[in-house]
Amino acid sequence: MGKVEIIRGDLTKVGADAIVNAANEALLPGGGVSGAIHRAAGPELAEACRKVAPCPTGEARITPGFRLPAKYVIHTVGPIWRGGTHGEAQLLQAAYRNSLALAKAHGLHTVAFPSISTGIYGYPVEEAAPLALQVLVEEAPHFDALYLVAFDEKTYQAYLQAWRKFQ
Repeated sequence: MGKVEIIRGDLTKVGADAIVNAANEALLPGGGVSGAIHRAAGPELAEACRKVAPCPTGEARITPGFRLPAKYVIHTVGPIWRGGTHGEAQLLQAAYRNSLALAKAHGLHTVAFPSISTGIYGYPVEEAAPLALQVLVEEAPHFDALYLVAFDEKTYQAYLQAWRKFQ
């Protein structure tokens, strides 16, 4: 059975088989996680993204990792927070599930995620964390390891708090 691990750090430095990009539907370089991944991977990533775009909310696409330690980047689009009454929870979990389905289809064993939708898309991290972890725990048996990589302390603490409910 695989493990789920919560890490505080820089997703672009993780040497998993794949890292997940919290992308926009056009898969264009943006700010936050997406911008950092594109900068670290190099300009080839944007060209590869153009070939697999668009990516509707909840779906996922895969590209090579280029200059990243990870061999692949799985791009997924989380929901924009609109108060929680527009199917945001289901779309958020679909983004995690579809990313992992793509990883399985490509024979990947380790995948590292950011906290999808909790940055510029405004999803409250305290609500997103248990939804994300539920999917990771359900899918963990299919992988060697799944990582949730929190860039800042607030996000890290929110995931640790949510994790306690799964132990």
